[in-house]
Amino acid sequence: MADRTAPNCHLRLEWVYGYRGHQCRNNLYYTAAKEIVYFVAGVGVVYNTREHKQKFYLGHNDDIISLALHPEHVLVATGQVGKEPYICVWDSYTVQTVSILKDVHTHGIACLAFDLEGQCLVSVGLDSKNTICVWDWKRGRVLAAAPGHTDRIFDISWDLYQPSKLVSCGVKHIKFWSLCGNALTPKRGVFGKTGDLQTILCLACAKDEVTYSGALNGDIYVWKGINLMRMVQGAHGSGIFSMNACEEGFATGGRDGCVRLWDHNFKPITVIDLRETDQGYKARGENSRGLSVRSVCWRGDHILVGTQDSEIFEVVVHDRNKPFLIMQGHCEGELWALAVHPTKPLAMTGSDDRSVRIWSLIDHALIARCNMEEPIRCAAVSTDGIHLALGMKDGSFTVLRVRDMTEVVHIKDRKEAIHELKYSPDGANLAVGSNDNSVDIYGVVQRYKKVGECIGSTSFITHMDWSTDSKYLQTNDGGGRRLFYRMPSGKEVTNREELKLVQWASWTCVLGPEVNGIWPKYSDINDINSVDANFNNQVLVTADDYGLVKLLRYPCVKKGAKFKKYLGHSAHITNARWSHDYQWVITIGGVDHSVFQWKFVPERKSKEALHIAPQESLADSNSEESDSDQSDVPEMDSEIEQETQLTYRRQVYKEDLPQLKEQCKEKHRATAMKKRERAPGNGVKLHFIHGYRGYDCRSNLFYTQTGEIVYHVAAIGVVYNRQQNTQRFYMGHDDDILCLAIHPLKDFVATGQVGRDSSIHIWDTETLKPLSVLKGFHQLGVCALDFSADGKRLASVGLDDNHTIVLWDWRKGEKLSAMRGSKDKIFVVKINPYLPDKLITAGVKHMKFWHKAGGGLIGRKGNMGKMETMMCAVYGWSEEMVFSGTCTGDICIWRDMFLIKTVKAHDGPVFSMHALEKGFVTGGKDGIVALWDDTFERCLKTYAIKRAVLAPGSKGLLLEDNPSIRAISLGHGHILVGTKNGEILEVDKSGPITLLVQGHMEGEVWGLATHPHLPLCATVSDDKTLRIWDLSPSHCMLAVRKLRKGGHCCCFSPDGKALAVGLNDGSFLIVNADTLEDLVSFHHRKDIISDIRFSPGVGKYLAVASGDTFVDIYNVMSSKRVGVCKGCLNYITHMDWDKRGKLLQVNTSAKEQFFFEAPRGKRQTIPATEVEKIDWSTWTCVLGTSVEGIWPVISEVTEVTAACLSNDRKVLATGDDLGYVKLFRYPVKGKYAKFKRYVAHSTHVTNVRWTHDDSLLVTVGGGDTCLMIWAHEPEGHREIKHCESEESDIESEDDGGYDSDVTRENEINYIIKALSTNMRPMTGVKPHLQLKEPSVDERQGVVRPPVSRALPQPEKLQTNNVGKKKRPIEDLVLELVFGYRGNDCRNNVHYLNEGADIIYHTASIGIVLNLTTSCQSFYVEHSDDILCLTINQHPKFPNVVATGQVGDAGDMSATSPSIHVWDAMTKQTLSVLRCFHAGGVCSVSFSATGKLLLSVGLDPEHTITIWKWQEGAKVASRNGHSQRIFVAEFRPDSDTHFVSVGIKHVRFWTLAGRALLSKKGVLSSIEDARMQTMLSVAFGAVP
Repeated sequence: MADRTAPNCHLRLEWVYGYRGHQCRNNLYYTAAKEIVYFVAGVGVVYNTREHKQKFYLGHNDDIISLALHPEHVLVATGQVGKEPYICVWDSYTVQTVSILKDVHTHGIACLAFDLEGQCLVSVGLDSKNTICVWDWKRGRVLAAAPGHTDRIFDISWDLYQPSKLVSCGVKHIKFWSLCGNALTPKRGVFGKTGDLQTILCLACAKDEVTYSGALNGDIYVWKGINLMRMVQGAHGSGIFSMNACEEGFATGGRDGCVRLWDHNFKPITVIDLRETDQGYKARGENSRGLSVRSVCWRGDHILVGTQDSEIFEVVVHDRNKPFLIMQGHCEGELWALAVHPTKPLAMTGSDDRSVRIWSLIDHALIARCNMEEPIRCAAVSTDGIHLALGMKDGSFTVLRVRDMTEVVHIKDRKEAIHELKYSPDGANLAVGSNDNSVDIYGVVQRYKKVGECIGSTSFITHMDWSTDSKYLQTNDGGGRRLFYRMPSGKEVTNREELKLVQWASWTCVLGPEVNGIWPKYSDINDINSVDANFNNQVLVTADDYGLVKLLRYPCVKKGAKFKKYLGHSAHITNARWSHDYQWVITIGGVDHSVFQWKFVPERKSKEALHIAPQESLADSNSEESDSDQSDVPEMDSEIEQETQLTYRRQVYKEDLPQLKEQCKEKHRATAMKKRERAPGNGVKLHFIHGYRGYDCRSNLFYTQTGEIVYHVAAIGVVYNRQQNTQRFYMGHDDDILCLAIHPLKDFVATGQVGRDSSIHIWDTETLKPLSVLKGFHQLGVCALDFSADGKRLASVGLDDNHTIVLWDWRKGEKLSAMRGSKDKIFVVKINPYLPDKLITAGVKHMKFWHKAGGGLIGRKGNMGKMETMMCAVYGWSEEMVFSGTCTGDICIWRDMFLIKTVKAHDGPVFSMHALEKGFVTGGKDGIVALWDDTFERCLKTYAIKRAVLAPGSKGLLLEDNPSIRAISLGHGHILVGTKNGEILEVDKSGPITLLVQGHMEGEVWGLATHPHLPLCATVSDDKTLRIWDLSPSHCMLAVRKLRKGGHCCCFSPDGKALAVGLNDGSFLIVNADTLEDLVSFHHRKDIISDIRFSPGVGKYLAVASGDTFVDIYNVMSSKRVGVCKGCLNYITHMDWDKRGKLLQVNTSAKEQFFFEAPRGKRQTIPATEVEKIDWSTWTCVLGTSVEGIWPVISEVTEVTAACLSNDRKVLATGDDLGYVKLFRYPVKGKYAKFKRYVAHSTHVTNVRWTHDDSLLVTVGGGDTCLMIWAHEPEGHREIKHCESEESDIESEDDGGYDSDVTRENEINYIIKALSTNMRPMTGVKPHLQLKEPSVDERQGVVRPPVSRALPQPEKLQTNNVGKKKRPIEDLVLELVFGYRGNDCRNNVHYLNEGADIIYHTASIGIVLNLTTSCQSFYVEHSDDILCLTINQHPKFPNVVATGQVGDAGDMSATSPSIHVWDAMTKQTLSVLRCFHAGGVCSVSFSATGKLLLSVGLDPEHTITIWKWQEGAKVASRNGHSQRIFVAEFRPDSDTHFVSVGIKHVRFWTLAGRALLSKKGVLSSIEDARMQTMLSVAFGAVP
């Protein structure tokens, strides 16, 4: 039976034995329903003691190590370990996830705590900085984060009596934190003389700023504020691990095994000593740790106690000397031994904790236990159930009687650990396999006398099985060999013939043909630890090193069989066994030393099974990961195959340019000094694009509100008006757009692009302005988008390896949730129109139903047996109905996540579908549009896209009948259809079809020629077509012809009657320019024809350049080859004739320039000075002194692919590999000329040509298949330019010197570490208490001596000199400050209160000076020099001041630069914003409404950040400029527009959502104006 699907039966977790007490604490609580919540391995457990039932939370994928209970006692937060650990907040009643918090911590989450309201959650990471993070857990958002401490933190708690205060404690420290804005500011607890500085293990907060904490030596430290007030000595004999505050007081538990109860003032109430209980794990012997309490929870008259040794006790207060033991498990140490009783529902386990335990699978309880002398590694029960054999780590084995656990025999024949032992089915022999590479056979009846020995393995024995007749034994060893022995002698069987008929009594081996399928295709032979076959149901269970339990069919012969997998164990699972009656599977975890009992649910009618247990569908992840060699999927459609393989990766992304430029600038400093040619005065403006991206995108074509059509091609969003046949463009993207979604009101559009950090733009189709830009989450690109029905949310899918799904609040630019989607490509995402928290994704073998949970999404696979590839999906007429189109032409109808039925709709894939009010419309590869009723019962109408029905008003021609349909949309009485061939058609409901826009199909377009005297152009592409386009306002394709091969170049003859086309196979043809019929063709070369040119005048000669490095010259009249130009060494790229038709100029790919004489083709050497004098008929070459300046600074990375000189010889247009079209003033002498540049094409621009009268510039893009038409705007034509005004790649240095003050200020470095080195004698008053007089060098702006600028913090000084006897330092009070910081700051003196006070700053002090009383008052919360100050002008925020200070690294610690927002009158801090501006904050400004604050950093990138200062939330941040920015200010009437000025720079910024968009100020309109250094900015009214 070689069935390669996963088995239909499955497993359900029924019970977990144990509790994680080791390395964890405070992880055991009562829920509101009086159930107990704790965790084991990777499972959260909710245990009902009254009914003796367990529920499981399975949302983690690694060990859980921390747990916190919400103040309402229903929700639980758990944190796990791992490389990317996350926190789950889940409901203890339904055990479903409520929220997932991720992407902040690394390594693991050590502690968690909810605040009093339960709105915020604080977490502590296990990373080197022990990062502390405060979450708004419902939204999955980080409110604040800061490095916690250099050493481990053991406990953290909110102060339940003061808002936004926390306390954390750990190795030798306790810290008191205050949360303000987005800043967590710590103060270290002062131990002083009252107690020793030591490790604090746990804490609890009380009223009046009192904190109680448990220390390592058993004392309780009582803190008032940040000072140690008193201690309760000897509260416990040794370390206090847990402290729990409740209504009655406090409970503490310690390593001494006692629990103590205290009242609110920490007076002792009573003590409970658990060591005196008669139950429980008492490891007697040398290693006795005794009993150690890790967790206590006191609620009413019940107390829960969790111990180090995985036990949970429940104590009733009034009967406290009788604790109940309600849960037990193995203690720390690996758990390897597992055996099941042959006739009873019992399981036996033995562990490195030296205990053997017997568990009842029916009562879910421990029924017997015995401690051995040695760690136990394996176990077996004799066939009659009387003896239990245990193999030990030291090479001995012991046999016990099961009945009373008394010893029968103890034998030690080996030195290495015994790893496997098994009784023979007839009960006569016991086989014992050891790590000494041998198996010993002992006779049971002869009191275990050794009767045989098997020596054949060269490695340790891992698994053994007996045959049913007890005559053979098979073994597996660590070397991956499978051997057979005759029993009981132990002779190796070498002749495999005699084994053919052997039946095996059990199958626990991992090697052998029957279990080939358990191995993934590429895996180490040791990562599956255990196998057990269930012969009755023909299933196999396996346990592996990744913590997965898998269920496969048995036998499974082919490698990489399909399976079902179950998570729960976190690390390796050491063993798995079926119970004697195959009702359960028992699995045991190595490191997590837990025992899991799974209920086996055999194959059954799936319909009734749909409503069993809520968690079942979660745990039963029907895996599709099986990587089978021969895949059993239907043949994949070629189009889809092609599309799944597109990665859209680029060698160079546009985001990399600034960096590359910087690197290159160093090399080119010298050239930058020369005076360079100005950019040209004329410009171009994008006018029309022929093209639509259909070949790899779907559903990207819509009607807007006004009846225009919106779609995308290359890097442009196009809005097409079909009445006027005009286009308008959204040009905010800088690389290929891959997807487009329209807002439900049809006025906004979202587009997603390719990019290293790719962005999504939401823009208005009327104004073409961006409303929001979403960045920072998707790598490589965005491949699918969808708006929610209310238009507030947007879902997007990335092109990264995990196809991350993100849900956005797009207006705010906030990420609401994110999750990894699927390993395979996702084609579509849709948000549920009725419930915006739900969404679906569909793609390659993938259909998932998601719902939002805090910052994460929880996905469930659609349930459909064999998963097909889905190409499109929509929601139907109710919230649970979903319809999806497959790659085989079916429509799948889903309810919730279950497939109800399928309907055949098309031949070949269904690429697009659209839901209407009543019914649906679908389009497929078969070129048919079908209208359906609302249940897909009947097809109401079909439209075939054919040439015959093309209406007369069409703007072009259909290339073929029934093109593959990629997008459909309805509106305005029409159906809009986009095809794979790049056509956009409008189908009238009555049948006629109008073609609106078309472009080339997939493949690169290289060939481009403009007509010598008509507004026409010809293009030829790899899609094997030659096309003629009308460039006049009718913008249509006039003619098309299919070619044998793709083409690379074309050229009109000078009279415009003939057209020459060069093909990719080395042939070329000349066709009639009107009818496109062949006139003549030649095939003389093997390599691609790269350029083709008629000589000027009458066009007597035709020069044909090929990749074979030759140029052939033909006489057009006689159709003969008359000359060959030899001598080039490389591929020829460009060619030009001179006016006389006697000389050819040739460029090659190795950047060589050659000259040949026509018609013979003799090579000439012409000096550069002469070349300039020659009158060239055309100039399309890219080499030579006259075009030297067109090569960019980073020419190593990017090539200039094409150039064309206008016919008036003034402007040279170029196209390059990055998709830029640039205009230069001709001749372009001197390197790195200034230019105007335009982005529209996404990949390389392959060709550019001016029309005969220079009125239009025509460009073609390679991979984007576009033909773009640009209108030429002559000099003096003033219109808002659509170009980026970066006029050059190198800033010129010819702008005159700086003022000396400006230079000095630009070079100051503010980062001086306080007290880093002693530069002056440190006697007398401590430096931070001295009044600071500026020293001489300081006044001159030289680097300052590192004096401490910290606040008076006497406690800090005391902790540093612990134990020295010293006089207490009396605090000084600041009375008067002389000085004002004007030497390197600006705009920092302001009036307050209608001019009664002035405010300014010096050093780290903000000063308010009352002018009438001349009395100063101070704001002293800053810890370092203040550099900038601003006042909020909005009446709602009177006297609100923001000041920014110096700081070192931007790591969010207390020394990071920060901005304080404070009230000038009361000196109250309103908010503290810690920022990543390494170095300091040099400018701050409030917005018009006063709610936003803008800050600029001194870091090398001069970051600009916008804050919502009241919440401490960062709205947006972006690198400002490569050089110093002096001031940035909001426009006085705006919250979204601001201007920054600095060294040679003015930039105008717009805030769109969370993105900052900027434009450089353009000076080119003023003659001879130069960009200077700007020092200040003010705004005027527009007249």
